[in-house]
Amino acid sequence: FLRRITRTPLTGALAGLLVTAVLQSSSATTVMVIGFVSAGLMELPQAVAVVFGANVGTTMTAQLVAFRLADWVFPILFAGVLVWLLARRERTRQLGLAVFSFGLLFDGIEVLSGAMAPLAEHPVFLRWMTQVRHTPLLGLLLGTGMTLVVQSSSATIAVLQRAAQQAGPDGIHSVLGLAGAVPVLLGDNIGTTVTALLACIGQGRDAARAALAHSCFNLTGSLLAAALLPGFVRLVELVSPKGPELEVISRQIANAHTLFNLGCTVLWLPLTPCMVRIVCILLPEKHAPLS
Repeated sequence: FLRRITRTPLTGALAGLLVTAVLQSSSATTVMVIGFVSAGLMELPQAVAVVFGANVGTTMTAQLVAFRLADWVFPILFAGVLVWLLARRERTRQLGLAVFSFGLLFDGIEVLSGAMAPLAEHPVFLRWMTQVRHTPLLGLLLGTGMTLVVQSSSATIAVLQRAAQQAGPDGIHSVLGLAGAVPVLLGDNIGTTVTALLACIGQGRDAARAALAHSCFNLTGSLLAAALLPGFVRLVELVSPKGPELEVISRQIANAHTLFNLGCTVLWLPLTPCMVRIVCILLPEKHAPLS
């Protein structure tokens, strides 16, 4: 089934998108792909296409957070537990557990966001956010560091959405603003590649190449978006709903995440063979020493 559904780069990317949209984690999908490549179940070009699609699928979490699903967290948790306890069929029980886990993910995001809320009124935090707004490189490093610690770009981007909804000193505009949030978002996408790099340790050569393709995808895309930052921010504002900044910035960040990963995928997908050649050059085959 894997060989059939990932036969072309487009179907491979769609498979990665769908799996990640369900799992809510591009890291989980990428680690599974690395395992499949290491086991010989997938070829490197197939794996690279799936990784491209996984980066688009992971944007689903930010879009759901922007819909303010927090109001429905406890009904979702209750429904999941109820199905898991009362269902007789194992498949239905597993579905209940999946629903419960989905609700738990957003409950955890709310806890993280609530813990960060008091920071918005702290002078040091306000000064720090002001620096991030005017120094994109600092935002890039901040996002990378956050995701390195948490090991989940979905979680850090959700926290970023909540932090950006905090009012600045004037009480009207965001403490961070879209121009300040986008570099942090790009850094999150760079930091999430470390999980795959850690997962490929001790695996075969092609598994390491698949992890490296993930890094190249996010790194090149982030650097390009950072270089075109003003234009990218204007594009996000153009496709996002209009209104007071504090009300729309969460959706703007979600749309920026989707546009970034979708744009990178559209750019790289026709160049999948080139990506394969690049990672093969960066990680050539080991030759046995001559006796």
